[in-house]
Amino acid sequence: MKKGFFGVLFAGLFCIGPLFAQYKSTIKNETILYNNVDQLLPLGNLAQLRIAVVVPHAEKYAAFTSQLARYAAITLFGFSKFDEDIKYYNTIIVAGKEDDLDADCLSQLKQAVLNNKKVVLCHFFEQERNKRSLSEHPQSDLIELLAPFTELGQRNAAMSIFGGAAITVGNVKTAQSRLQYSSGENSNLNLGKLTKKIDAIAQEAIEKQATPGAVVMIIKDGQVLLEKSYGYHTYSKDIPTKTSDIFDLASVSKIAGTTPVIMRLTERNIINLDSTMGHYLWQAKYTNKKDIKLRSVMLHEAGFTPFIPFYKYLKAGDVVAVPDQQHQVKMADNSYILNHYYRDVMWPEMLKSPVKPTGNYVYSDISMYVMKEVAEHQTAEPLQDYVQENFYKPLGMTHAGYLPRERFAKEQIVPTEQDTSFRKTLLEGYVHDQGAAMAGGIAGHAGLFATANDLAIYGQLLLNRGEYGGERYFKTETIDLFTSKQSATSRRGLGFDRWDPNPKNEYPSKLANSTVFGHTGYTGTCIWVDPQNQLIYIFLSNRVHPQVSTKLLDLNIRSRIQDAIYETINEAKK
Repeated sequence: MKKGFFGVLFAGLFCIGPLFAQYKSTIKNETILYNNVDQLLPLGNLAQLRIAVVVPHAEKYAAFTSQLARYAAITLFGFSKFDEDIKYYNTIIVAGKEDDLDADCLSQLKQAVLNNKKVVLCHFFEQERNKRSLSEHPQSDLIELLAPFTELGQRNAAMSIFGGAAITVGNVKTAQSRLQYSSGENSNLNLGKLTKKIDAIAQEAIEKQATPGAVVMIIKDGQVLLEKSYGYHTYSKDIPTKTSDIFDLASVSKIAGTTPVIMRLTERNIINLDSTMGHYLWQAKYTNKKDIKLRSVMLHEAGFTPFIPFYKYLKAGDVVAVPDQQHQVKMADNSYILNHYYRDVMWPEMLKSPVKPTGNYVYSDISMYVMKEVAEHQTAEPLQDYVQENFYKPLGMTHAGYLPRERFAKEQIVPTEQDTSFRKTLLEGYVHDQGAAMAGGIAGHAGLFATANDLAIYGQLLLNRGEYGGERYFKTETIDLFTSKQSATSRRGLGFDRWDPNPKNEYPSKLANSTVFGHTGYTGTCIWVDPQNQLIYIFLSNRVHPQVSTKLLDLNIRSRIQDAIYETINEAKK
């Protein structure tokens, strides 16, 4: 009898099933909400919003605007040309103190409402008497918030707009529905001690040249407890690493790029994991892969060869330094490969490659090349567009995506290897993986770039078992199926890596538990999601700079930081 989509789940699912997300906000949020017209707040449907934020002084309201930008793409304006600036935006967030918001400004806000724009007005007060005065005269046709004009008050007001903080004061209340950026305010964990431990481990990694820099992010119970950057982009120390930097995620692309697409298509019965490659891919019908089931592919049990070094087989003229009509596919600065090289050479070679009997675990990048092909044939849409439209934009993952140099300045992107053998240049915003580069920077197994914050949002979506920001992206059963142990021969879920039951392996860390799932990346990245502790741990680095090195692994940097987190959690339980 065939296993159905929600059929037999292997050991491990029972650990995840009952563990729904548990937002445990402990912050004091003084924000008051009036007139929540059409129940607009917290803002949802982010993919459809074009948000303009208007403040009188950018510097004075930096805490407010920077916090808003953690949740969605915003464009910042002043008041001077209000009507013209906001013309092409459908959601307007205006903030100011009482003396900033004169009668003309309020009239323009009402005009914006008449022009079918959603307007959120945030009044800030400095003294209690101003608070009382403002609260007595809310504008009946505007959505209004009232908050203290302090750095904390600004952050909390911004979080309230997006559901990062629950509004509990006043008559109109809301619940938390997104990540809360509170630095662990009122947490029962000893975050000072934990931070010192992580600082020491990160500093060791930098001093021993395991990586020139890193970003560490920890989220627990929906609260960001720690978000910290270390070191520099390179050992020349020209650009300090920032928490907002964009990293090459390497194989984390498998679970944050390709796998969510497969999850969506599976639960909508667009693909069936127990159907074969030959069923979905015409080019596979007459190969040794025609009868391989997609489930085996997702588990890395399809018998594929682990790796094909395509770049070693390039012929003279396949790659040039200056683009021409035949070489339009950019692999790096001053490196262009022959048009359609992936379609005409790489993909056919993968289909012809030898296979071993299915059922044994052999980690292979070919698996996700295959799943990308299946997804694109079924959706009739490029993978990079599908994930943006269906996941990254609506979730507020504002920097996640492929080909980041097309959207961001290279200074925002952490460089990886000084490639001396293939592309012969420093890789800045171009995928490190050679095969993905030759495929145009977009592949099923690599090519995704993102910030730690982007991954934190995705991790919380998984912890929430498919829901985030008041919207449902997956059925709970889908999350449970893909993230739980699904193999009889390995620790793997479907696409996802998992905790290793062999204590000798101490993977992903010595103190991790059986509910933990996630993935690592070759460039020195990882995300691990722990339903038992409602925990997300993210580590991003460029350990392959300037050349590939095993020091990050040898020093056990990622695992030691993860264990420091568990030690802190366990101490708080005593």
